[in-house]
Amino acid sequence: MPGLPGKHNRTNKKHLSSRSWLRKIARGQRGAELMKLPKKFVDRVGANLKKYQRVATAQQKADVAEADTVTVVKDILEDVFGYDKYEELTSEHQIKSTYCDLAIKIGGKLRLLIEVKSAGSSLADNHLKQVIDYGAHQGIHWVILTNAVEWRLIRIYVAHQISHEEVCRFVLSEIAPRNEDHLRQMFLFAKEGLATDAMDAFHQQAQLFNKFTVASIVCSEPVVAVVRRELRRLFPDLKVAAENLRALIADEVIKREAIEGDKAKEAATRIKKAQGKIERAKRKEAVVVG
Repeated sequence: MPGLPGKHNRTNKKHLSSRSWLRKIARGQRGAELMKLPKKFVDRVGANLKKYQRVATAQQKADVAEADTVTVVKDILEDVFGYDKYEELTSEHQIKSTYCDLAIKIGGKLRLLIEVKSAGSSLADNHLKQVIDYGAHQGIHWVILTNAVEWRLIRIYVAHQISHEEVCRFVLSEIAPRNEDHLRQMFLFAKEGLATDAMDAFHQQAQLFNKFTVASIVCSEPVVAVVRRELRRLFPDLKVAAENLRALIADEVIKREAIEGDKAKEAATRIKKAQGKIERAKRKEAVVVG
């Protein structure tokens, strides 16, 4: 793991937690690991979810202490998400001079950190700061922040600075055990999902299928050429230069947030790399044919 910087300057990357995004991404990944929901997982959620929806809601209304919430979270992790709370869950995991509430170890290897807050409290930014610090110091890429009612999955990056990206969140009481989109959300938190790297698969897909990538493609030369050609077909008297059309698309059609900032730059870089890969493959194929 790269060394931690002296000052933890955090870049709060805009999260991808909306269910509409999850649904679009997951549906675009047919055949990938994320789509292979094991029957054991589906049956377990169906059998136990409603019980813990009632328990979590009751604890929230009663405003119970954090220690009581940790107990319920451990039960949810076992009965709903499939972890062995005696073999795979450890409490008060120490990281340097501080602790996080729970850690998940699979085969003796630390895989996931969990920060738990009392069921009656709302998850806040300072709670997120704590769990990100925990993960960054331990070299863990994934952490969960929860109060038993709301569950958030967060990806941590440690390079020149500590940054994070909220990948998914859901409210337990709103989950329907027969809803496929809801099950996909829960699978990211489950033991079966951890075993198949569903978190990384989903995150990788989310990085490719988003407004930044699409905006970059729409502003690209091939797409602008197609739009220009269609405009000229429909309106033969219209005179428009490609650069003017590109400026119109970028300035007035697409939202500025989709083409500016770090995310937009990352999307443009990915597209450039993908184009380069395609061109290299074409050249290699041409050499073989020749």
